[in-house]
Amino acid sequence: MVAAVKSLGLFGMNAYEVEVEADLSSGLPRFDVVGLPDTAVKESRDRVNSALKNVGYEFPNGRVTINLAPADVRKTGPSYDLAIFLGILLSSGQLSSLPEKTAFLGELSLSGEVRSVTGVLPMVLHAREKGYQAVFVPAANAAEAGIVDRIDVFPVAHIRELLNFLTGAAELAPVSSSNPKRREDLCTPDFSEVKGQQSARRALEIAAAGGHNALMIGPPGSGKSMLAKRLPSILPDMTFEESIEATKIHSVAGLLSPEYPLILNRPFRAPHHTISPAGLSGGGSVPKPGEISLAHQGVLFLDELPELSRAALEVLRQPSEDGTVTISRANGSLTYPCSMMLIAAMNPCACGYFGHPSRACTCSPQRVSQYLSRISGPLLDRLDLHIEVAPVEFDSLSSKAPGESSASVRARVNRARQFQAARYEGKGVFCNARLTPGLLAEACPVSDAGKQLLRQAFDRMGLSARAYDRILKVARTIADLDESEVIEQRHLAEAVQYRSLDRKYWQR
Repeated sequence: MVAAVKSLGLFGMNAYEVEVEADLSSGLPRFDVVGLPDTAVKESRDRVNSALKNVGYEFPNGRVTINLAPADVRKTGPSYDLAIFLGILLSSGQLSSLPEKTAFLGELSLSGEVRSVTGVLPMVLHAREKGYQAVFVPAANAAEAGIVDRIDVFPVAHIRELLNFLTGAAELAPVSSSNPKRREDLCTPDFSEVKGQQSARRALEIAAAGGHNALMIGPPGSGKSMLAKRLPSILPDMTFEESIEATKIHSVAGLLSPEYPLILNRPFRAPHHTISPAGLSGGGSVPKPGEISLAHQGVLFLDELPELSRAALEVLRQPSEDGTVTISRANGSLTYPCSMMLIAAMNPCACGYFGHPSRACTCSPQRVSQYLSRISGPLLDRLDLHIEVAPVEFDSLSSKAPGESSASVRARVNRARQFQAARYEGKGVFCNARLTPGLLAEACPVSDAGKQLLRQAFDRMGLSARAYDRILKVARTIADLDESEVIEQRHLAEAVQYRSLDRKYWQR
């Protein structure tokens, strides 16, 4: 007898339907799993066998064949255990039927407990799109799956709960959708703690308002890392769509917490400079999201930028511009979103004091050039704002007057983002940094005086076409902070000054 149970699979962030077919036939006892299963799926036969016996059911005495359809897509992970378990009970006549339009997800322990699996959110979203009425998930994943409305999500902590529900012996209530809470334990430090550095604070406010990439250059101890760690406190509020996108990536990576099933705080990722290219872009036989994807809708902070390997640095070029990263393996190609702000920090030389007003640099000109040359021209061109972070003066450090709080800066950033949301409504663009070439002329009207200034800067500085576009985008953000629809000369003048450090240090 052949029985079929619906489940769901995941390849990257793309979910798909899986039909688990169970066939019981006479012959020598044997348990086969076919349909391109990986090792974790093949091992389900031992987990299911033990779970059946430990909850009081009999494992069929004969040949059991499990087929995972479609058979041409590789199945990974233990999430099919629950469906395989039910398929064997159906095919052996120990269970009469299952509800229609229902999918089952979960890993089984040997005692019958249902353990959590990764990627539940994108799979439940796919089930809703395909018209499923209900989905049974591990209790640990219930809060995550409960975010999805218009589909019943049933939490299962032990297989007995599910069997009692299916046989009518007990009730099982679906989870009720609740308002997920924002994480307050992250304790993001406040900008009011920063002493001095008014120009750097202003530049980071512009970066946050427009979603721009930025590079901070300055000597050790000038506050580059301090400023970057406070950037999340002024980032704009996440929309529900942005939260869902970020949560799906963290779900696939297995990084969601049951207490916080929906990401409401913009991600802030700060990997060590020894990270590998695969650690940034994603890797594995079935690639998992890397740091640039985990920072989607948030910030990727790279301290000591020149200390990263050259291969890791060059990995950043295409994703930082396109907002997606494609990873190709023998099993296929996966594309993950990575629309993030790239914030980098570096010293101007190996000793850190090249150009310092009071401390002498111990590096030779050749060593300074070698250090700076680790940052390629194409990568530097993709960083919208170049920020010089000067040493903090004594008067600023000793002052007891608090700086402007993150709350007041964030209010301006949110207002600027509201202007952008209204301007780009229905156009697939959510911030100025992601403006497409086709929208640039329409969204960036420039005054006559501004055009003249831009022409002079382009000729004098030898700007590339990419640099020209990015200056316009930054000027658009400055104008939004100024609540001006037209980009004036003063907006462009400020935007141009953020492209001057490559001429000072790299002499380009």
